[in-house]
This record gives sequence, structure tokens and C-alpha cells, in this order.
Amino acid sequence: MKFQRIFAMSLLLSLFHILSIQAQCETWVGSPKEEEATNAHVVYRPFVKDKEQDEIDAMSDADFKIAFDNWKKAYEIAPAADGERNFHFTDGRMLYQALYNKTDDEAKKKEYAQKILDLYDQEIKCFGDEAYNLGLKGFDMFFYLGYGFDKKVYDVLKESIDKGGNASGYYLYDPIAQLLTELYQNKELTKDDVTQMVDKLDAIAEYNIKNNPDEAQDYKDAVDNLEAYLQPIEDEVFDCAYFKKKLIPEYKAKPDDIKTLEYVYLKLKERGCDPNEPIMQELSAKYKVVAEKINAELSAKKRLEDPMYDAIELQKEGKYDQAIKRYNEAIEEATDNDAKAQAYYSIGSILLWQKGQYQSARAKAKKAASLKPGWGKPYLLIADIYGKASRGCGDSWNQRLAMLAALEKAYYAKKIDPSIADEANKRISIFSKGKPLQDEGFMRGVKEGQKAKVGCWIGETVTIQFQK
Repeated sequence: MKFQRIFAMSLLLSLFHILSIQAQCETWVGSPKEEEATNAHVVYRPFVKDKEQDEIDAMSDADFKIAFDNWKKAYEIAPAADGERNFHFTDGRMLYQALYNKTDDEAKKKEYAQKILDLYDQEIKCFGDEAYNLGLKGFDMFFYLGYGFDKKVYDVLKESIDKGGNASGYYLYDPIAQLLTELYQNKELTKDDVTQMVDKLDAIAEYNIKNNPDEAQDYKDAVDNLEAYLQPIEDEVFDCAYFKKKLIPEYKAKPDDIKTLEYVYLKLKERGCDPNEPIMQELSAKYKVVAEKINAELSAKKRLEDPMYDAIELQKEGKYDQAIKRYNEAIEEATDNDAKAQAYYSIGSILLWQKGQYQSARAKAKKAASLKPGWGKPYLLIADIYGKASRGCGDSWNQRLAMLAALEKAYYAKKIDPSIADEANKRISIFSKGKPLQDEGFMRGVKEGQKAKVGCWIGETVTIQFQK
């Protein structure tokens, strides 16, 4: 008994659904009001036939009233006209769109927009072609009915593409591309949602480019626009495969264009493409040649224009006399003391390590220190000068006093500039081994803590420290 009641209820609901569809799809054929419906149709149709939306929007109020009232009468009697034409649905949408466009009342806009969407749904029930009509519905929602980036619009367009497959129109790419980017950024779509839809759109475009010559270029342009809209999220969403598909054709089209080569190679490398793939090896080899050439040209230009840069490169190349000359030019051109200090320090380093000119090296180091207070490296350089020069400072006692001078400079460098503490500590460890022996001090009547002047050209006054 219970089953029978349930079955009866289901049957009634099914019958109601069928009757509802039939009501939405009634024709004037055989209708008692056939003449009234056809007359209304004949009256309104010339106002909208072959018209663009802006032409309907521009109709006078009187003409629009005639068109709308007669369309409404024809539609209410026979939504499906003669059963062969969908004009009552398409024309109705244009008339309601005109009403939507001409009002500033948001409640009215919402009402008219819903009427348009209902007409799409009813046309689908009467005439089918679901994928096509869903596409138009979503397109209108996005561009003309104020829905914008509402997730509902994406859902309608996605359903259209899922149902339409390769028959999906290229005009759908623009709105759905914008929606993919916006909804992903708003966390309403996942990375998988985006990649799956893009794969589907790419496959549709590939099919039509190959099999639909009349619209092939339109699909190519649609894919280009799709990629352009996806740029804000592409690095976050897509992997190597996407970028290879996108960028390799650009490279193939301009294999000798330096900027294209650089962009394609670095982008694919950044996206984790396998460096052992033939295309990546090809790009890498070409990029290396190009990069070396570009770097050489840039370096040559910079060396001509920037004496400091040129001096550093000359020093690396072992061309020390030329390097000193360019450092001096850099000092003349420099407008800030830090740059001058660096040049003086570099000259001092060359004079010490390559020229063995200790006094001149110290003069340059002192000049560098005076120009950049708190910089410890010039004092480390002086410490190295004293340590290296100590062997030429007379007897063993004076040599050890020179080492004390070196040690004190290293300590001082560390004190004023903690950033070079590691370098200073290495010197301190070395120079400490050269301190005077206590026996030597005893023989000279010198005690720890006393002051003593270093002989030879160094001329520094040091505090006596003995080796422990």
C-alpha cells in the first residue's frame, strides 16, 4: 500500500513536469488563439528582426511598447511559436536586455536579468541545444547582466563546455579565462580546477584549429587571450608542461631572437623542466653562447665607462700597473668617500702583495681609513704590511716589535669593525707567535706593559707583550 502511494506520487510529479514543459513549449499550431498569436508575432517581429542590441536599445518608447506588448502576447500564447523557430525566446531576451540597459533601478535590473535567464532555460527545454544556450547564458551573465565574477557564472560556462566539448565556441574563452584567474585568487577555485579547465580549453582549441579552418584563427587568438589572462596566476598554478606548450612555439618562431631565447630558457628552467630533455639542452647551449657574448659586450662597455670596475677586472687579470692607474682615475671621478676609500685600499693591497712597496702601501691604507671611519680592513692591511715588513726591521728584537705593531693593528681593526672579526682573529693568531720572548726583554731591562718604539721606517710606539 505504501509503495503504491509512493508510486502514484512519483507518477503525478512526472506528469506535472511533463505538463510544465509542454506549457513552456506550446505552439500556436492548432491553438484556439492561433490567429491572435500569429498577428502579435507579425506586428512585433519587424521591430527586432536583424537588429543589433544597440538598435533595439535606441528605439523610441512608442515603438518599443508596441514591440514588447505584442511579443509578450505572442510568447504567452505560444512560447515556441510554430514549433520550428525559437524567435520568441531570442527576441524576448533582446527586449528584456533593452529594459535592463535603460534603467538605473537595481531591483528592476535584477528582475529583467532573471527574465533573460529564465528565457534561456525555457528555450533549452523546448529546443534543446543545451551546450550552446548555456554558453550564451553564461556570456550574457558575465558581460551584460551584472553577475561579473560570481561563481554562478563560472558554473554555467563550465557546464556549457562540459556538454559542448569540441563544439564549444571560441567566444567563451574570454569570460572563462577572467573567471579562472579571479576565482582562483579569491580561493573559490583550486589549482586542479584551473589546470583541468585549461587542459580542456586547449584540447578544444587544438581540435578546431585542425578541423575548423574557418574559425582556426579565432581559436588561436582565444588561446592567446586565455594565456594573457592567466599570467597573474600561471607561476603559482602551472608546471613545466604548461610552459613548454606555451613557450616552445615562441622560441621556434624566433630561434635567433636573444630576448625570446633568454625568456623561454630561464622560465622553463625556473619551472623545473628536466635539463636532460633535448629541447632544454638545445636552449641551454644557445643561451650559454648568447649569455657569454652579451656579458662580454656589457663588461667591455662597463670597463670603458667605469674606471673602478675596470680597475678591479685588471687586478684580477694580474695587470697591476694598469689597475693602479684606473684606481687613481676612479678616485678622481668619485663623488663619495666610500668609493674613494675602496680605491685607496685596493691600491694599497697591490703595493703590498704585488709590488712590495711597504711604505707606499701604508700611506694608501691610512688614506682609506681616514675617508671611511669605522672600516677595519685598512687597519688589517697595515697589520699585514707590518707583519711582512718585520723581517727587514733590523735585529730580532726590532723584528718582534714590528710584529707587536702588526698585532695591535689587528686588534684595533677588530675593535672598530666587528664584521671583520674572523679575518682579524686569524692575523692575531699568527702575529701573536711573533711577540718578543721574555728573556729578550729581561736582557734589555724591558718589562711587560712598557712602551717601546719600533725601529726602521715603521716608527710605531707599541706596548710590550711577551710570549706566554
